[in-house]
Amino acid sequence: MADNYLEKRYEEVFGRDGGHKAAHGRPGLDTLLLHNRSFRGYDKQYVVHRRQLDAMIAVNPKVASSINLQRLRFRPVVKGPEADRVNAHIRMGRGLPELHLPFPGTEPEAFIIVCSTVPENPGIDIDLGISLQSMLLKAVEMGLGGLIIRNFDREEVREALNLPYEPLAVLAIGKPAEKIELVPVHEGEGLAYYRRDGVHYVPKLTAGDLTI
Repeated sequence: MADNYLEKRYEEVFGRDGGHKAAHGRPGLDTLLLHNRSFRGYDKQYVVHRRQLDAMIAVNPKVASSINLQRLRFRPVVKGPEADRVNAHIRMGRGLPELHLPFPGTEPEAFIIVCSTVPENPGIDIDLGISLQSMLLKAVEMGLGGLIIRNFDREEVREALNLPYEPLAVLAIGKPAEKIELVPVHEGEGLAYYRRDGVHYVPKLTAGDLTI
């Protein structure tokens, strides 16, 4: 897939807004957001290193936190026995159960486990969303991709990694091996993602439909 495929596709279906490239020539926020898809298949020939996960975790002191309490903690996991244990307790592609995603040979091999030092509450959940999205945007900036996983066995993951805190989410990280396209839809139309001829399609409401 060409590097600018998603940008061109975005302009075709959602329009050009001039925000794709920042003034310094690096990808702008719109481009990062566009590439930040939910990938469920990864190229195993690419190995994610600990320093890359550390760079993603390092965005967290820069982002918002409810009442600035900063209650989230992060456990990086790279390729190896720990990653194998995490894979045994996560579930991906709930919207396409018949496909049993990920396909064999495309499983993620690097993760960031996000934990909380206090019981989960609305403030923690807001912090969690901000943190996960920010780390994924950093991953995209680095040429990687990921998937936010909340459908996993919490106690089993906690025991497998000897975590001192409750895990709230698993962030899978890797080099994407999937082609994903956004499909513009309107209020009342189906929003379930689907696959056709090897392409993963994700319906998205237009900005006009989202605006009250």
